[in-house]
Amino acid sequence: MKKIIGLLAVLALGFQPLFGAGVKESQGGGNTGVALAESGRAKYVFLFIGDGMAMAQISAAEVFSTARSSKDVAVTRLEFTRFPVAGLTTTYDAGTFITDSASAGTAIATGNKTLSGVINMDVGKTKRFKTIAEYAHEAGMKVGIVSSVTLNHATPASFYAKVPSRNDYYDIAVQLAGSGFEYFGGGLIDQRTGKNKDQTDAVEMAKKAGYTYIDTNEGFHALKAGAGKVIAVNAVIQDSGSMPYEIDRKPGGLSLADYTRKGIELLDNPAGFFFMVEGGKVDWACHANDAGAAIGDVLSLDAAIREALEFARRHPQETLIVVTGDHETGGLTIGFAGTQYNTFFDKVALQKRSYVAFDSDVLKPYKARVPQDSAKLEDLLQAIQESFGIDFNALSDVQKEQVRFAFQRSMGNEPQRSFAEDQYLLYGGYEPLTVKLTQVMNQTAGIGWTSYAHTGVPVSTFASGVHAETFGGYYDNTDLFHKLADAMNIKVQ
Repeated sequence: MKKIIGLLAVLALGFQPLFGAGVKESQGGGNTGVALAESGRAKYVFLFIGDGMAMAQISAAEVFSTARSSKDVAVTRLEFTRFPVAGLTTTYDAGTFITDSASAGTAIATGNKTLSGVINMDVGKTKRFKTIAEYAHEAGMKVGIVSSVTLNHATPASFYAKVPSRNDYYDIAVQLAGSGFEYFGGGLIDQRTGKNKDQTDAVEMAKKAGYTYIDTNEGFHALKAGAGKVIAVNAVIQDSGSMPYEIDRKPGGLSLADYTRKGIELLDNPAGFFFMVEGGKVDWACHANDAGAAIGDVLSLDAAIREALEFARRHPQETLIVVTGDHETGGLTIGFAGTQYNTFFDKVALQKRSYVAFDSDVLKPYKARVPQDSAKLEDLLQAIQESFGIDFNALSDVQKEQVRFAFQRSMGNEPQRSFAEDQYLLYGGYEPLTVKLTQVMNQTAGIGWTSYAHTGVPVSTFASGVHAETFGGYYDNTDLFHKLADAMNIKVQ
């Protein structure tokens, strides 16, 4: 009977192992030495969101981490997958089983379902919802928001803005300036003077509201505790105003971990803080079916989580760290029909550029200097091998034909037959040659995809620290808001 009672106690805590929250053994992050508090308020709260990151993206990063250095059939666990508590989280919104980041962000940040594209408003777009970050701020805690994509993109906006459309970038930027939150970092602020560039500069509004605006590495490194309210935009901007993919980051370039470490320095105070960090480009890479770029950004997010764990070592009885995803993107899976039961993730390590970098560094310049009727795939074979590790001559006849066809599509020299209806299914609206190359690389490695959009599968949630035990089990994304509020002892109105 005692064995049965013990087993039921473990099951009641979700998917956590026997050393769950509520005992004093050091558990967080495997060998991190983070002790789990038995009681008390979560004074320092980290919420890490991998946009587009479900278990497949996490598993791919773990398999890759082993494969790049060993032939063993094993996985190298990430920091956050070694947390003592794990759960599964459903992601559907008020209108569809396949959510977008706006409605998913609203669910996480406010505990309310809404329609895709809507941020922190009800389905009728009249009622506004208060966010967990706003509740924390009202309770006297400092608040930080970091994202590898633009700071007024859907996920970061879900913690401070209320708009009927996620595309209202200027309105979101104005609300960012008026939020009063102490720290914003990562990508730039999109449409800061409005869609038609005829509005008052939202960055200037922020400066008048007391923010220091930084957009250089030197300025970033010079920031110290006591700097006041800060907006720190990355010095190097890639596609659509984002930070570069981790695979494209140059030596000396700032990483998501750098922004997390700096945020901790600026936010740390006796009243505590709430700190949301988003790995936003996991989603962007998965939309383009670029496994190499996606894996790199999952690992970048994991490195940022290490910074939180280091802080938690100093405040083990007061810190809560939660890691989740807002939805899955791309229908990623480990397995491809052409490789059957085999995988070759070491081939992913041969990729040196993301699809974006290949477009900007190789394909776009080539298209600009070479007339369509003179363009030859052979001109790009060396760059293709350097970028994706693909030896064109070693490909099958079918793969060679597919790559040549995609090259023709990219150069504008399409065959007589029109494949306009198949354009999205073939290339997802991206540059045909580039996407075909990522597809070939993925398939060779044993990686499959089903979509260029989001999917409706649950995501994984991991937790370590104060009240981590409440994040075990199977629950909805709206429950994350309530669990966070309870952990911080915040009374929700």
